[in-house]
Amino acid sequence: MSLFEPISRAFAEGHARAIPDLLSDAQFARDGRATPAAVLIAITDVPHDPQVILTQRPRAMRDHPGQVAFPGGKIDPGEDAVTAALREAEEELALPRSAVRVIGSSDVYHTGTGFVVTPVVGLVPPGLVLCPNPAEVEAWFEAPLRLLLDPASWTSHEAFWRGSTRRYLELEWQGFRIWGVTAAIIANLSRRISREALFDVA
Repeated sequence: MSLFEPISRAFAEGHARAIPDLLSDAQFARDGRATPAAVLIAITDVPHDPQVILTQRPRAMRDHPGQVAFPGGKIDPGEDAVTAALREAEEELALPRSAVRVIGSSDVYHTGTGFVVTPVVGLVPPGLVLCPNPAEVEAWFEAPLRLLLDPASWTSHEAFWRGSTRRYLELEWQGFRIWGVTAAIIANLSRRISREALFDVA
């Protein structure tokens, strides 16, 4: 049994309605910069316990060192979001593009640092042998989709940033801190993909 049909159905139903209050950091972006980027939300095709593949950026990187992220990056000229997300996942983790069954693109997320990020959701076979590129990925891990889609899993915090109070979400999972843009993208996705539609929730 594959997760493709139920998650595709939940994805389509969730994106068929308007949600006006999705999270965004657009108000913090300066200089009008809006660099297109894309990330891959790769979900393992395990119907009862699907996992989401996440990476940790190297601590020596200039931008967002040590932070947890989805595979992804800037959209190159001539690419669309899906092509960019698949390319980046292949470059960062040696995740074959041919292994990804794309479900669709979700809500664009505006970061405070001037990126306009399109999350691309796709299913991948479980047990893929991934090989992280050490220049871009320090570690990779999986977190349960059931956990990530549950609002009760997250704690809300506030910080003063760029002259305003910024709210952000955070979740600790097996020693990894998931927060910031990654957490916000997951929170927005949880408004589109109903946890109840995928799992038996008491």
